[in-house]
Amino acid sequence: MSKTAIVTGGTRGIGAAISKMLKSAGYKVAANYAGNDEAAAAFAKDTGIEVFKWSVASYEDCAAGVASVEAKLGPVDILVNNAGITRDSAFHKMTPQQWQEVIDTNLSGLFNMTHQVWGGMRDRNFGRIVNISSINGQKGQFGQANYSSAKAGDLGFTKALAQEGAAKGITVNAVCPGYIGTEMVNAMADDIIAKITAQIPVGRLGTPDEIARCVLFLVSDDAAFITGSTLSANGGQLFV
Repeated sequence: MSKTAIVTGGTRGIGAAISKMLKSAGYKVAANYAGNDEAAAAFAKDTGIEVFKWSVASYEDCAAGVASVEAKLGPVDILVNNAGITRDSAFHKMTPQQWQEVIDTNLSGLFNMTHQVWGGMRDRNFGRIVNISSINGQKGQFGQANYSSAKAGDLGFTKALAQEGAAKGITVNAVCPGYIGTEMVNAMADDIIAKITAQIPVGRLGTPDEIARCVLFLVSDDAAFITGSTLSANGGQLFV
């Protein structure tokens, strides 16, 4: 029987690549999204992947959303916490709202989602959780005090929860992508992209599929002995 996976933010960018790769590997996939209904419907039509709308920033919405996934696809074995937003600003100009919105989605969203599936994973003595953090959670980034704080917090969450899940067959790991050629990044001006790639020793942006392959490995049975780890996929831009 194939395992069921939820990918938050799973209809665009890195999340879409993860959803598609998991489906190709035989998993039953639920792709969560929070915004664009039209884009999500097109993704579902193109891929055959079930899509579900809720905000990971709301605990109650996550509870209802996970319940709807489980009613349709069965108990959740795999959770990929990928959903994320940015509200960039220099710190002296950052508003409390800009701070809180990013923390609510990029950090509290991990609690809100993982808390819904943790009990079932414990009961079944199996689970795979992969948290998509960021190179900017490892090194910090000007104008992203909110985002960098949240993504660094994701790594602490990963390490703590790994210790709680280990005896129950649940692994919890993180992936820290560097600069990835998503639609959003590729829309930047050529000179900006050139400045970014100049900082990457391999001389190019990563691809969403390269991050998806990291996730595919971490959720597999082959990765059962790996937990509490951070996989950095950044083209050599940062060594931690």
